[in-house]
Amino acid sequence: MQDKFLIAVVDDDESMREAVKGLLRSLGYEAVAFDRAEDFLNFDRRGRVDCLIADVQMPGLTGPDLHARLVASGETIRTILITAYPDPVVRTRALRAGVQCYLAKPFRDEDLHACIRSALGSDSAFNRRQSGDEA
Repeated sequence: MQDKFLIAVVDDDESMREAVKGLLRSLGYEAVAFDRAEDFLNFDRRGRVDCLIADVQMPGLTGPDLHARLVASGETIRTILITAYPDPVVRTRALRAGVQCYLAKPFRDEDLHACIRSALGSDSAFNRRQSGDEA
Protein backbone atom coordinates (compact mmCIF):
# COMPACT_ATOMS: atom_id res chain seq x y z
CA MET A 1 0.00 0.00 0.00
CA GLN A 2 1.23 3.45 -0.90
CA ASP A 3 1.79 5.64 2.16
CA LYS A 4 2.20 9.10 0.68
CA PHE A 5 0.63 10.89 -2.23
CA LEU A 6 3.11 11.74 -4.97
CA ILE A 7 2.92 15.31 -6.21
CA ALA A 8 4.96 16.57 -9.15
CA VAL A 9 6.01 20.20 -9.53
CA VAL A 10 6.92 21.55 -12.97
CA ASP A 11 8.27 25.10 -12.97
CA ASP A 12 11.20 26.66 -14.81
CA ASP A 13 11.85 29.03 -11.87
CA GLU A 14 14.23 27.07 -9.64
CA SER A 15 13.49 29.02 -6.46
CA MET A 16 9.73 28.56 -6.84
CA ARG A 17 10.11 24.91 -7.79
CA GLU A 18 12.27 24.14 -4.76
CA ALA A 19 10.09 26.18 -2.39
CA VAL A 20 6.94 24.33 -3.47
CA LYS A 21 8.72 20.98 -3.28
CA GLY A 22 9.91 21.80 0.24
CA LEU A 23 6.42 22.88 1.29
CA LEU A 24 4.91 19.67 -0.07
CA ARG A 25 7.41 17.54 1.84
CA SER A 26 6.77 19.50 5.04
CA LEU A 27 3.04 18.76 4.59
CA GLY A 28 3.76 15.04 4.39
CA TYR A 29 3.59 14.48 0.63
CA GLU A 30 6.18 12.82 -1.54
CA ALA A 31 7.36 15.45 -4.04
CA VAL A 32 9.35 15.42 -7.25
CA ALA A 33 10.27 18.48 -9.28
CA PHE A 34 11.09 19.20 -12.91
CA ASP A 35 12.22 22.36 -14.68
CA ARG A 36 10.55 21.44 -17.97
CA ALA A 37 7.27 19.77 -18.88
CA GLU A 38 9.13 17.50 -21.29
CA ASP A 39 11.17 16.10 -18.38
CA PHE A 40 7.96 15.33 -16.49
CA LEU A 41 6.56 13.52 -19.54
CA ASN A 42 9.67 11.29 -19.50
CA PHE A 43 9.37 10.56 -15.75
CA ASP A 44 9.26 6.79 -15.29
CA ARG A 45 6.83 7.04 -12.33
CA ARG A 46 4.45 9.48 -14.03
CA GLY A 47 1.60 6.99 -13.76
CA ARG A 48 1.89 7.09 -9.99
CA VAL A 49 1.60 10.90 -9.72
CA ASP A 50 -1.53 11.87 -7.79
CA CYS A 51 -1.38 15.61 -8.43
CA LEU A 52 0.55 17.89 -10.76
CA ILE A 53 1.45 21.50 -10.02
CA ALA A 54 2.63 23.26 -13.19
CA ASP A 55 3.61 26.80 -14.09
CA VAL A 56 1.49 28.40 -16.79
CA GLN A 57 4.37 30.05 -18.67
CA MET A 58 7.45 27.95 -19.36
CA PRO A 59 9.74 27.46 -22.34
CA GLY A 60 8.62 24.57 -24.51
CA LEU A 61 5.38 23.06 -23.27
CA THR A 62 3.43 25.40 -21.01
CA GLY A 63 1.40 24.22 -18.02
CA PRO A 64 -1.88 24.33 -20.00
CA ASP A 65 -0.19 22.50 -22.90
CA LEU A 66 1.06 19.83 -20.51
CA HIS A 67 -2.40 19.36 -19.03
CA ALA A 68 -3.95 19.13 -22.51
CA ARG A 69 -1.39 16.54 -23.58
CA LEU A 70 -2.08 14.41 -20.50
CA VAL A 71 -5.85 14.61 -21.05
CA ALA A 72 -5.46 13.74 -24.75
CA SER A 73 -3.44 10.65 -23.80
CA GLY A 74 -6.10 9.53 -21.33
CA GLU A 75 -4.10 10.33 -18.18
CA THR A 76 -6.14 11.82 -15.40
CA ILE A 77 -3.64 13.58 -13.17
CA ARG A 78 -5.32 16.29 -11.12
CA THR A 79 -3.62 19.52 -12.17
CA ILE A 80 -3.05 22.82 -10.40
CA LEU A 81 -1.71 25.70 -12.47
CA ILE A 82 0.38 28.48 -10.92
CA THR A 83 1.39 31.71 -12.61
CA ALA A 84 3.16 35.01 -12.07
CA TYR A 85 1.07 36.48 -14.88
CA PRO A 86 -2.58 35.81 -14.09
CA ASP A 87 -4.90 36.12 -17.05
CA PRO A 88 -8.68 35.66 -16.67
CA VAL A 89 -8.99 34.20 -20.18
CA VAL A 90 -6.28 31.58 -19.54
CA ARG A 91 -7.82 30.85 -16.13
CA THR A 92 -11.29 30.30 -17.60
CA ARG A 93 -9.95 28.06 -20.38
CA ALA A 94 -7.87 26.04 -17.93
CA LEU A 95 -10.73 25.47 -15.50
CA ARG A 96 -13.06 24.49 -18.35
CA ALA A 97 -10.40 22.02 -19.52
CA GLY A 98 -10.48 20.31 -16.14
CA VAL A 99 -7.66 22.00 -14.25
CA GLN A 100 -8.40 21.75 -10.54
CA CYS A 101 -7.07 25.18 -9.43
CA TYR A 102 -5.41 28.26 -10.91
CA LEU A 103 -3.28 30.24 -8.46
CA ALA A 104 -1.50 33.55 -8.97
CA LYS A 105 2.04 33.88 -7.59
CA PRO A 106 2.79 34.71 -4.92
CA PHE A 107 0.18 32.52 -3.29
CA ARG A 108 -0.25 31.56 0.32
CA ASP A 109 0.88 28.10 1.39
CA GLU A 110 -2.63 27.55 2.76
CA ASP A 111 -4.20 28.29 -0.62
CA LEU A 112 -1.97 25.79 -2.40
CA HIS A 113 -2.65 23.19 0.27
CA ALA A 114 -6.41 23.77 -0.06
CA CYS A 115 -6.12 23.17 -3.82
CA ILE A 116 -4.13 19.97 -3.23
CA ARG A 117 -6.63 18.67 -0.68
CA SER A 118 -9.45 19.45 -3.09
CA ALA A 119 -7.66 17.68 -5.95
CA LEU A 120 -6.87 14.61 -3.89
CA GLY A 121 -10.27 14.56 -2.24
CA SER A 122 -12.06 14.39 -5.58
CA ASP A 123 -9.88 11.54 -6.78
CA SER A 124 -11.25 8.02 -6.32
CA ALA A 125 -7.73 6.76 -5.52
CA PHE A 126 -7.66 9.15 -2.59
CA ASN A 127 -10.95 7.80 -1.29
CA ARG A 128 -9.71 4.20 -1.61
CA ARG A 129 -6.50 5.03 0.24
CA GLN A 130 -8.36 6.79 3.03
CA SER A 131 -10.63 3.78 3.55
CA GLY A 132 -7.78 1.28 3.21
CA ASP A 133 -9.35 -0.36 0.14
CA GLU A 134 -6.49 0.30 -2.29
CA ALA A 135 -6.02 -2.57 -4.71
